[in-house]
Amino acid sequence: MTASLPLSGKTALVTGATSGIGLVTARELARQGARVIVVGRDADKAARALASIQLAAGPEAPVHVKCYDLSLLQNVRALAEELQQEISQLDILINNAGIMPGRFSLTEEGHELSWATNHLAPYALTNLLLPLLDAAGQARVVTVSSVAHWVGEIEPDREVRNSPDKYSWLTAYADSKLANILFTNELAHRLDLTGITANCLHPGLVDTGLMRPGTSPVMKALWWTARPLMVSPERGAQTTLYLATSPEVARVSGRYFADSRPARTSARAQNRTEASRLWRISAEETGIE
Repeated sequence: MTASLPLSGKTALVTGATSGIGLVTARELARQGARVIVVGRDADKAARALASIQLAAGPEAPVHVKCYDLSLLQNVRALAEELQQEISQLDILINNAGIMPGRFSLTEEGHELSWATNHLAPYALTNLLLPLLDAAGQARVVTVSSVAHWVGEIEPDREVRNSPDKYSWLTAYADSKLANILFTNELAHRLDLTGITANCLHPGLVDTGLMRPGTSPVMKALWWTARPLMVSPERGAQTTLYLATSPEVARVSGRYFADSRPARTSARAQNRTEASRLWRISAEETGIE
């Protein structure tokens, strides 16, 4: 990995940071001197993550834990409000939290679970934290997407997206990962004259806890079949860390990376009209512009 910028005095927020590549990312940012805010759903896993990070970075490392289930927009808003009261600026925002539900599920707010967690949450959280990012002067937004975006398609009709009859775990996941790239592209365009950059990435096929309990047997079988080809969370986190810390990409924005290099995306992912339309859909569904 290339040299990173000094992180002492910097504040970084990592969602989905209690396991997998999120935990590795939070740990390495803390080791490099950043104040790290770890966001996860489960309090027990968060406590173990905190202990793991402080073991690696030192017991005095400024690591803070926030327990929120970001599949719910009310929790995204509560997290943003809490952060606005506690910190004056945010230098690095890493939208890492993601799931592959397997079976169809709606949140209590009426959104398909993977769409809510993988797309609406980073859209809402990033927009709500823009004042803190702007206050940093030079800030970075890094969103974890996937090569699965190549088979993704954005369904503009929420009723269709929320229909169990139309549901496929693979397309739901791929659609949300395409949304990550389109969101990043539109965000970078809107922030063009600011000191905030926005990039996204494919981390590789990583052996993580992406699936939730209740995942379909077919999906579990596919996952176990692919495990020999998977990379470790340590390797999977490298591109995230590169985009968060490398001086090489300090002024790069609106790009998609893999293996710490710019990578090709699908034609849909490059469509500016599609990105603008997704932004309107997201604004309507979250109530956040």
